[in-house]
Amino acid sequence: MLVDSPPEQRAETAPAPPTRRAIRTVGLLVSVVILVLVALASIAIGAKELPLDQVWHGLFHNSGTYADVVVGERRSRTVLGLLVGAALGLSGAVLQALTRNPLADPGLLGINAGASAAVVTAITYFGVTTLSGYVWFAFFGAAVVGALVWFLGGSRGATPVRLALAGTAISAALYGYLQAVMIMDDAALGKMRFWTVGSLASATDSMIRQVLPFLVVGTVLALALARPLNAMAMGDDTARALGANLNRTRALAMAAATVLCGAATAACGPIVFVGLMVPHVVRSFTGPDLRWILPYATVLSPVLLLGADVVGRIVARPAELQVGIVTAIIGGPVFIYLVRRRRTAQL
Repeated sequence: MLVDSPPEQRAETAPAPPTRRAIRTVGLLVSVVILVLVALASIAIGAKELPLDQVWHGLFHNSGTYADVVVGERRSRTVLGLLVGAALGLSGAVLQALTRNPLADPGLLGINAGASAAVVTAITYFGVTTLSGYVWFAFFGAAVVGALVWFLGGSRGATPVRLALAGTAISAALYGYLQAVMIMDDAALGKMRFWTVGSLASATDSMIRQVLPFLVVGTVLALALARPLNAMAMGDDTARALGANLNRTRALAMAAATVLCGAATAACGPIVFVGLMVPHVVRSFTGPDLRWILPYATVLSPVLLLGADVVGRIVARPAELQVGIVTAIIGGPVFIYLVRRRRTAQL
């Protein structure tokens, strides 16, 4: 005759439910696998169809054939997309935490506007015509605007509201300057038209080497700020009680976002919605803990960017639709949905 075990023994022998930390870890590993698959698709799929054996040969050989050259260009494009996507996602997550606004993006603090204004100035007044020249002007413009927003936002007394207001005001002024210069200078308008839509098509190994140090520094700095930004999310008084240095954390967060967004914008032009959508979506299943939001955003933002780039190559064959246009088409409806959902939740 079978005898049931006591309830206490059954509870001890029953398998423990998976912890939330384990679920997050598995989810992050799955996200990495998805990123690898999307990166491989970015190399294999393009406006020009290539057999898989030629794609494989082009990845591991450099004999100079047409297929090898095409795959080499796609490889550079994919690597840049990985770096830029991660930078945009990280900068968006940091800025959302810094401003305590889950709908904030890198454009909120004027960083994109600063980079764009610097490139227009370089084209119009300094005769810069190469993308490698744009990189340094764009990064300089982003850095100057980041510092100016920090100063106007109150410097040591900066608050999320002040920073957002300063960034919005500077963005409006700079975009007015952009429109005025491009209207008066047809040559600048023609050269800026391609850069301002946001594109990975001009990726080169040289460009990657130029922006890589900034992206590495910005990524390390952003990931290191997860704990102090978590403390700040609970309010200034609580953060001080937990030992967080508010002024230093805000200054470093501004620096990280400026470096990441500035370098990404310099390399590819202003690409919208990636820094807004991915951190917001990630937060819905990781919760508010930035120790998980930041790694997830680092992995999933390139998935969105490279996926959009692949879509842009397919839908307009044999031409291409720039990735900035695709992310805008996707991001517009998603942004409206997020705003409506947030408004409904507040009612």
